[in-house]
Amino acid sequence: MEHNGWADEGFGAVADEFARNFAERGELGAAVAVFVDGRKVVDLWGGTADERTGRPWEKDTAVPVFSCTKGIVSICAHLLAQRGRLDLDAPVADYWPEFARQGKERITTRMVLANTAGIPLAERKLTFQELTAWTPVIHALEEQKPLWEPGTAYEYHAHAFGFIVGEVIRRITGFTPGVHFRQAIADELGLSTWLGVPEEEVPRLARITEAEGRAPLPDADLLFMRALTMNGVLPFPGLDDPHGWNSPGVLTAEFPGAGAVSSARGLATLYAAAATGVDGSARLLAPDTVTDAVTPLSGGVSWSGFPDLGSRWGSGFLVDSPFVRLLGPRSFANHGAGGQLCFGDDEFGVGFSYAANRMGGRGDVRAERLVAAVRECVG
Repeated sequence: MEHNGWADEGFGAVADEFARNFAERGELGAAVAVFVDGRKVVDLWGGTADERTGRPWEKDTAVPVFSCTKGIVSICAHLLAQRGRLDLDAPVADYWPEFARQGKERITTRMVLANTAGIPLAERKLTFQELTAWTPVIHALEEQKPLWEPGTAYEYHAHAFGFIVGEVIRRITGFTPGVHFRQAIADELGLSTWLGVPEEEVPRLARITEAEGRAPLPDADLLFMRALTMNGVLPFPGLDDPHGWNSPGVLTAEFPGAGAVSSARGLATLYAAAATGVDGSARLLAPDTVTDAVTPLSGGVSWSGFPDLGSRWGSGFLVDSPFVRLLGPRSFANHGAGGQLCFGDDEFGVGFSYAANRMGGRGDVRAERLVAAVRECVG
């Protein structure tokens, strides 16, 4: 397939792998963007944004990016910490007093960012309307007891991550995380990136399609799946369900753990801004802040016995590991259930994002090969 865009001299390997994703790896529609030292060096896009109509993928096409959302919220939290407005190691209840119930008095924001807080979900089942209203989720989390001694075990906090850190952001700034992100970062950078996409953008979004050959999903009653689906209300993958990930009702709501939509260029610009600054601007996250963010804190077999998939967490970000091979120990990343991946690295000066609309199946290596090409190009 002929793709669009460009890659600077020295980054042809990224363009080659992008083309191979279409020719050899079942890509439908996708984009990849790379910055080095604040300057864009790769901006490629191609394929089909909507398989039903054949609508092409354009240079600014945005797509649901699932848990890449956590990186957006984490950058906001670290920026508040850097500015002295949030202590990541202070109890969440210092900012949100009602949270200090049912044994949660000592849970810190950092524990949530590391997926060790002991509340991977609110076990009280809420309706879809309640999930999109924000306050009912917050009240359910206030009522939730930790499942283990906070800080002592790991379990992926799929949606609870975003709502807890998001409520801390709201208590500090007065705005929900999606609104705060636009006001504090995204509008100034001109990002096509949203937590709760405006309704007028929905018709232009890429439509997610299911992967071929996906491994069978775990039992729906397992803790991991209940956390992932908010007790079955947000089906996974459930793309075309009334409350699935192509649904305008989901896309326009704030689900700050997994509900963002973005163009590849938007997330690459965000991570470049965090790591180095873009086009001569000051970097968002200072070196000491990045050091704090990438210090490994959790991973391995989960508290509920879910197998070790190889990922390792710092404070809100995936760090370099055998499962998510990045550039090195200064890389901070997030990936999405659709195969998306974004990361920054202030040692190599890189901001990267890959976005696609065909979800990853068994043996998916699309993002991995693009990152390997970037690693080759920056040495």
